[in-house]
Amino acid sequence: MAGSSFGNIIRLSTFGESHGVAVGGILEGIPAGFLIDLEAIQKELDRRRPGQSAIVTQRKESDKVRFLSGIFEGKTLGTPIGFLVENEDQRSADYNELEKAFRPSHADFTYQQKYGIRDYRGGGRSSARETVSRVVAGAIAKQVLAHEGIRIDAFVDKIGPLEWTGTWNPELKDISESTVVRVPSLELAEQMEALIREVRKEGDTIGGRIRCVIEGVPAGLGEPVFDKLHAELGKAMLSINAVKGFEIGSGFGSVTMKGSEHNDLFTTDGKTKTNHSGGIQGGISNGMPIDFRVAFKPVATIMQTQETINESFEPVSLSGKGRHDPCVVPRAVPIVETMAALVILDYLFIQKAYH
Repeated sequence: MAGSSFGNIIRLSTFGESHGVAVGGILEGIPAGFLIDLEAIQKELDRRRPGQSAIVTQRKESDKVRFLSGIFEGKTLGTPIGFLVENEDQRSADYNELEKAFRPSHADFTYQQKYGIRDYRGGGRSSARETVSRVVAGAIAKQVLAHEGIRIDAFVDKIGPLEWTGTWNPELKDISESTVVRVPSLELAEQMEALIREVRKEGDTIGGRIRCVIEGVPAGLGEPVFDKLHAELGKAMLSINAVKGFEIGSGFGSVTMKGSEHNDLFTTDGKTKTNHSGGIQGGISNGMPIDFRVAFKPVATIMQTQETINESFEPVSLSGKGRHDPCVVPRAVPIVETMAALVILDYLFIQKAYH
């Protein structure tokens, strides 16, 4: 297994490297006759696109998607949807120093050990450039889910030590999307942006966290034992570059609670008074909003000299070059949303097909 495909009924396979000709994918399982909003797909790509603000990488990519198959006169054919996004602004010379040296906390060393060869330009296949394909496919999935009354909202709720602790509602989406850091607080957005700028001046990077809330999911999605819904969501999120943690509902905070505090008591309409379970119990959705958080590490490339090794395991010094995000979290918001959409749509179709 090559590890470049994801999903069951809704299945995405991606291809391409950071500094190759293009990145792209093949999406299978979308029913025939569905009207696709191409502008909405491009809007999702624009949310992920580099160069969108002063606090992200300044690589200039238009990220215009070109569909090769599966869509005719604006409607899906039920056949595989093939698409392509060309790479336009590669500066491969920035990475010549990495031909023989391994960047700390990057995939350079592990790819070399696994394959015996690697594309060192921008990280090749391990680059976050690969997530372009996920956003295209997930944007289509989001449109199908919208027809089912399912809404997915992700936003930044933490950058470094700065944390948003408010109560989420969909009306806050416009606020979060109006800020360059995508947090639902204008005041906190200014503080977070200032922190990222400060870290960037130091030649360093910083991590953060994204929260995702999915509303309208019917009870009953998810499979027993190994294919639990939250397990698949966890796999989807942990497959995103730089992700180091996933928690749903009360998550790691539940370890300090008693059962009497943590239990979600039922109301007579089948809902629960609290949502510590994050909308999933026994691996199956319970009809409450699915609520999870995803933790992102600081970007590994820093503009400081670090000690590392080369392919001969000799010590060398390495300085970061190229264009990189001082904090990847704001651009990862649409990636979290679209990966969640692929999972929810897949499990919705599994439920309809087999139960």
